[in-house]
Amino acid sequence: MSQKIMFDLDDTLVYCNKYFNFILDRFADEMMDRFGTAGISRADIAAKQTEIDIAGVQILGFKSEHFPQSFIDTYRYFQQLTGRAPSPLDEEKLWKLGNSVYELQVEPYPMMEETLESLAGNGHELHLYTGGDVLIQYKKIESMRLERYFGDRIYVRQHKNTEALEQILTAGAFDRANTWMIGNSVRTDVLPAVRCGINAVYMKQEAEWTYNVLPIDAEPSAALLTLTALPQVPPAIHDYLHGIAMKESG
Repeated sequence: MSQKIMFDLDDTLVYCNKYFNFILDRFADEMMDRFGTAGISRADIAAKQTEIDIAGVQILGFKSEHFPQSFIDTYRYFQQLTGRAPSPLDEEKLWKLGNSVYELQVEPYPMMEETLESLAGNGHELHLYTGGDVLIQYKKIESMRLERYFGDRIYVRQHKNTEALEQILTAGAFDRANTWMIGNSVRTDVLPAVRCGINAVYMKQEAEWTYNVLPIDAEPSAALLTLTALPQVPPAIHDYLHGIAMKESG
């Protein structure tokens, strides 16, 4: 039976966290140059930036400005803590560094195209649901030519949560028993899917952003699969549907 399969974008279809981690390493270098002699460690810097970054996402959603702003706020925290004089030039440099993450080249996960082609070739309808700034996300979508697979079935939301997913499902009159959400984030992909009563595939990553890590504390009423690579998705969905069909026929 044809399914409606909704994919997350960042760190599901294309790399994302590794670029943020690259910029975060450069940020830590800059901060150590300024505050290392005051006894501030890279771990201190990373912990404070993560704290500020996650707090910003919870308030603002996936607004692009919140990441460079977390650099400024972290800088100001340690500037005040150490008694260092504020520097507008330092802040301007850190703001540009934070924004530079959005200028890096987008790279697909291995077998991305083959996975999407396999699913579409088997008659499934593909949807793309991503969180972030509309212009930034569409730049990624266009660079990967993802319209080939998703057409106009693309949803970009600043706040990616249960309410946002529920609105999409309701507006599109999705048959929830035959709808899937596939993504790497327990917080923004898996838990909303479980709470909305659709099937979910958790694409588990080795190194995940702290914000995305939560226990799955809702009882699924549909499929909940855990996979580690995109090529596993088509056979996993096929096997699940085959198992359901065998039970119904038996």
